[in-house]
Amino acid sequence: MNKIKCLSPHVADMIAAGEVVERPGSVVKELVENALDAGASSITVEIQRGGMSYIRVSDNGCGMSAEDAQTAFLRHATSKLRDEYGLESIATLGFRGEALAAISAVSMVELMTREQGAAEGTSVTLEAGAVQEVSPVGCPEGTTIIVRSLFYNTPARLKFMKKDSAEAANVGNVVIRCAMSHPEVAIRFIKDGAEEFSTPGDGNTESCIYSLLGRDYARNMLPVDGSGDGGKVRGFVCPPANAKGNRSGQFFFVNGRYIKSALLQAALEQAYKNALFTGRFPACVLYVDVKLNEVDVNVHPAKTEVKFLNERKVFDTVYLAVKAALEGENRAPEIKLKEEPKDEAVPTPQRTIIHTVGEKKDEKDDVVFKQPTVRYNAPEPRRPLITHRVPLPEIKSPPHETGIPTKRQAVAAARREGILPEEPKPAPIPAPAPIPAPAPIPAPKQEVKEMPPVQPAEQVKFEQVELEPIKENVVPAYRIVGESFNEFIIVECDNELIFIDKHAAHERMLFDRLKSEKYENMSQLLLVPVIADMEREAKALLLDNKALLDEMGFEIEDFGGASLAIRRLPADVDMEDASALLEELCHDIRYGARPGSLGVRDELLATVACKAAIKAGKSSDPREWKPVVDAVVAGEVRYCPHGRPVTMRLGKSQLEKNFKRT
Repeated sequence: MNKIKCLSPHVADMIAAGEVVERPGSVVKELVENALDAGASSITVEIQRGGMSYIRVSDNGCGMSAEDAQTAFLRHATSKLRDEYGLESIATLGFRGEALAAISAVSMVELMTREQGAAEGTSVTLEAGAVQEVSPVGCPEGTTIIVRSLFYNTPARLKFMKKDSAEAANVGNVVIRCAMSHPEVAIRFIKDGAEEFSTPGDGNTESCIYSLLGRDYARNMLPVDGSGDGGKVRGFVCPPANAKGNRSGQFFFVNGRYIKSALLQAALEQAYKNALFTGRFPACVLYVDVKLNEVDVNVHPAKTEVKFLNERKVFDTVYLAVKAALEGENRAPEIKLKEEPKDEAVPTPQRTIIHTVGEKKDEKDDVVFKQPTVRYNAPEPRRPLITHRVPLPEIKSPPHETGIPTKRQAVAAARREGILPEEPKPAPIPAPAPIPAPAPIPAPKQEVKEMPPVQPAEQVKFEQVELEPIKENVVPAYRIVGESFNEFIIVECDNELIFIDKHAAHERMLFDRLKSEKYENMSQLLLVPVIADMEREAKALLLDNKALLDEMGFEIEDFGGASLAIRRLPADVDMEDASALLEELCHDIRYGARPGSLGVRDELLATVACKAAIKAGKSSDPREWKPVVDAVVAGEVRYCPHGRPVTMRLGKSQLEKNFKRT
């Protein structure tokens, strides 16, 4: 048995770094939180190659003295706690004193800091946690930390890093969460020399959300403002119609700290119950303020999870606040009629209307209102059929008629009475003379040459092979009864009633067609591209799998920020579903099998088929039912791509039994 030995400080620091520093985004999170705790009003984050080669965080906070600048890199060194009682009410984002020690243990760090009002600053250079140089330096007030070559001395951690684009997207998401937690701080993010986004730092939550998440996210958001026994809740939630395809649009902050909370997530979604379609999730930016001694933030190394003392009270407070915001959306807005300004100095223009009848005069002004009349131009009279007046004989009409003779009847009666002359009969047309038959043309004489005798050949015997007839799916006779709940097609066939889930059945038909090797994928080129705003990590993942999406009929390109431009779609997909479909495809790629393998490809095809299929819950044209019913009745479709049955059968005998007819 091996003997127990104490690890060296360097190895212990590297193990501790593994708990705090998982990827470049973890480094940025710790450094930005330190800047916020230092009271900075302006922070700039700059990265290169996804943060693996270069991270720079600058702030205009309180800065550090020369002595504190060196002490800050020691383990468990912090200015935010004095004793164990401070853990009961933590008001700062950082408090453990492990961030700088962990970061410096797995990278090369350079620190430049200067206290407010100090004549000069201090520069500290470290490598693998060891201080290399300390010297005075001229620098602005505040602190700047540069981290280079992250994980250069820990290859075990380095091999788990993702592509630079994915790591950069993760860093961008971290900066967005930090910026939204403090709208009063101006934060700027620069990636590979180009600015990605920045916030105004004016303390306005709406302008912060607009700057970070874009117009489509911020548009039509509903304000939330409530309080209860569980604390105060403020922020914004989306209307049910603007729900997203995943939970990436949900942001929760507790006492200014971004957290992931199943409790707050459940309270939010419970407020939307019976208002969302299946598979849709509400978006929100919610700030929950509770008493410091009623929440424990020291339950996770990354400080992204918290534990509430009164969970039920917090749940009810969030639920009721969001519910009130949603109910306020459904109230009819108060309509106020805009009164036109009355200015006696400006004369009212005279109305000129052609009139032929009486006039009315308004007592309030001098405008004369005249009632117009509509004039009709009478058509020109037709020429009379008879140029002189002729008395017509009396014509008796059947009892069911009106007794008024028609023009043809009157003329015929006048001719019978001799009043009008008889209509002259047309002269007979003489028969045409017979065409003489052409003279016969003598056939040319042809010389007939005798062919050489045919040599006898071997007799070839052909065997008769009976070919099996091609089996076709014969569709039995059926009758479509109708549709119920805009979801199920009811069909009568072979003494049975068949209930068909139209969406699931059509989804399977499209899936089989897309999966068929003989099917040529058709796509539609969009005249105006669809701009999809999504999470930065999702965008990077889709761009990394662009070849796979091209194969399925998509054409996407980077549109800057967190946006993608969709220029081509599969032929069966509507433009309205393009953004939601990309989000679901990203989920399939992220959590499915290895990109490009058969498993993830089937998941992607199933997702495309689901979006292109007939929508359940919406009325559809009866002409769309027939191909679906044909495929189901013929036995071609039995299950949806995910294995759910698409039909339910109810026999005539069972119906008769239920009605006591047997």
